[in-house]
Amino acid sequence: MSEKPVIYQIFTRLFGNRHEHPVVNGGIGENGCGKMNDIDGAVLARIRQMGVTHIWLTGVIRHATATDYSEAGIPRQTPMVVKGKAGSPYAITDYYDVDPDLAEDVERRMDEFTALVARIHQAGMKVVIDFVPNHVAREYRSVCKPDNVRDLGQDDDTFLHFSTRNNFYYCWGHDLDVSQLPDNDGPAYQEHPARATGNDQFGWCPCANDWYETVKLNYGIDYCDAGGRSEHFHPIPDTWGKMTDILLFWAAKGIDAFRCDMAEMVPAAFWHWATDKVKFAHQNVRFIGEVYDPAQYRNYIAAGFDYLYDKVGMYDCLRDVICGRRPTADITRQWQVNDDILSHMLYFLENHDEQRVASDFFAADARKGIPGMMVCAWLNSSPVMVYAGQEFGERGMDHEGFSGCDGRTTIFDYWTVDTLRRGYYDRRRLRKAEKDLCEAYARMLNLANSEEALREGAFYDLMYVNPQLAERQFAFLRKSGNQLMLVVVNFDEREAECQVSIPEHVFGWWQLAEGLFPATDLLSGTKSIVELRPNQSVTVKVPALGGCLVKIQL
Repeated sequence: MSEKPVIYQIFTRLFGNRHEHPVVNGGIGENGCGKMNDIDGAVLARIRQMGVTHIWLTGVIRHATATDYSEAGIPRQTPMVVKGKAGSPYAITDYYDVDPDLAEDVERRMDEFTALVARIHQAGMKVVIDFVPNHVAREYRSVCKPDNVRDLGQDDDTFLHFSTRNNFYYCWGHDLDVSQLPDNDGPAYQEHPARATGNDQFGWCPCANDWYETVKLNYGIDYCDAGGRSEHFHPIPDTWGKMTDILLFWAAKGIDAFRCDMAEMVPAAFWHWATDKVKFAHQNVRFIGEVYDPAQYRNYIAAGFDYLYDKVGMYDCLRDVICGRRPTADITRQWQVNDDILSHMLYFLENHDEQRVASDFFAADARKGIPGMMVCAWLNSSPVMVYAGQEFGERGMDHEGFSGCDGRTTIFDYWTVDTLRRGYYDRRRLRKAEKDLCEAYARMLNLANSEEALREGAFYDLMYVNPQLAERQFAFLRKSGNQLMLVVVNFDEREAECQVSIPEHVFGWWQLAEGLFPATDLLSGTKSIVELRPNQSVTVKVPALGGCLVKIQL
């Protein structure tokens, strides 16, 4: 039996933190920090019961932080090039180490991580971690690398702007100009010569809106060539081997999948080379790519990616439908653009980069996301992802510190996510609306795998013969064997009675029998007899901000 990946993203630093009264811009001593040990068997059992198959542990690999761990032999970071007190999990300082913030015993942090991996596997789920290939922290220095590994930049010729033997890009003859960076009470950061920033700024004077805390890794592309961008992949650039070794290091620790940050900023040629080597050694490891340019989707799938974020496509479409800015008919146009690669598209409504559905910047009501999640979970066999707290209606409206109040849950600060604290560690304090939402998510996600037609069945979009639904409802069929699913979701805040036409074409294509058949709405439990005839309608009542999932036994 195939399995539809249902991914639950945990921002590990925040997830288990039970500090009830964090202060704005507080340090770890004031605000506390979630630990890997907080994600225990009971927590994992509850996550698994929600229908989750994969847990994405965000922020595991050691990254830059303003917290001092020098007594544990971990190099201190200059606060000027750290975003927030806790730091960005995407400014890696040692690819071979675990974030000490997450450990009860800092000296045994890797042991605690491998124990967490084992617990997740024992709970029947798989483990995803971030691989950040495009950039590292400005003060990257590995103290945990294997003895035979040369550090990134260790052998670079800093007199060359570009060389395939270099791991970084250099602005020869210029010190890094920090005059445009945010004010900081600590010592000024010094770098000579200056290196390019992670967001492809190849000058020596980054501004506050740049990824100034990071430096760009060199995969053999000269971005400042006289004719523009030029590729130099023969011989194999030094960075290729070093980064592939890092993937192999973590895969050997039982990691089941890598979520590859900003994958499209790294050449597809590298991914083809690296994924081939990793999958040869660990054939079940999967790669999830953060790619924002739909024109590049097929290049990166061909390069070894199993799944890609469909952010610019389906996410943007569903967000606009939820907010009433686009008709539901646009969902059809969106999946059709990627019809040939649908099984590779990862759907979601929230992650650490995006605003919470319940925030004032998105829909201001978590219930409005339910029909969108039904589309994400049931449209086809591709993966679906939920961000921890989404199932409780987390609003993301805190002013935590560096990130400010922007409708997102901070990735830069020490903080407590109140809905997670109550949802997993003090459940009796959950509000009824939060419990109801959580139950709705559990029902949606479990059905995505328990029902064969939703898990791996054929898909048929009904919108082209149902123009009356095109504004606020969306309808489609899924079929496997003798089971047919009629799915109708309602983005409107009013109940809808829908006459859904089943076209003659689908009867011929799927060889559907005509007649009367027993049916059950798996969401409401309502049983009925459904008459299936070409070009005739099936009548369904669809609740406000909800859906019906009618299982028809042919």
